[in-house]
Amino acid sequence: MEEPEVAIRPMRRQDLRRVHEIELASFPVPWSFNALRGELSNDVAYYSVIEVDNQVAGYAGMWVLFDEAHITNVAIDKPYRGHGYSRRLMLHMIETARQLGASRMTLEVRRSNEVAKSLYASLGFVQKGVRRGYYSNNKEDALIYWANIDNND
Repeated sequence: MEEPEVAIRPMRRQDLRRVHEIELASFPVPWSFNALRGELSNDVAYYSVIEVDNQVAGYAGMWVLFDEAHITNVAIDKPYRGHGYSRRLMLHMIETARQLGASRMTLEVRRSNEVAKSLYASLGFVQKGVRRGYYSNNKEDALIYWANIDNND
């Protein structure tokens, strides 16, 4: 079987409908289309999509402020999960954050999301806190993860 062609590139306006479809299918409390569209004009936001055979299969976003990057969203559409695309996207986001001057990165993850927690731990993220009842749909806790991403560490 032939390896699929995979590319990561900045998210564009024409990606918004597809990205919103992935958002709706991935999260119990998804961001609105307008919120995602607003990120394209947010000066501190950086969003990328991952394409598999020229189809948007997932996306990730972050805000970079001074020396810190905050991952806002990471989602891979269901048919594309389990192929390492989240890892590739996160590695891309880490490298982009480094290039933008960030030395640390943070994110929140649902306490129950074992797959994401495992991925983040494998990338050097460590749980540093808890936001109790953070998720509005079921009051689930968010675990706060941090990683040092500076190449000098």
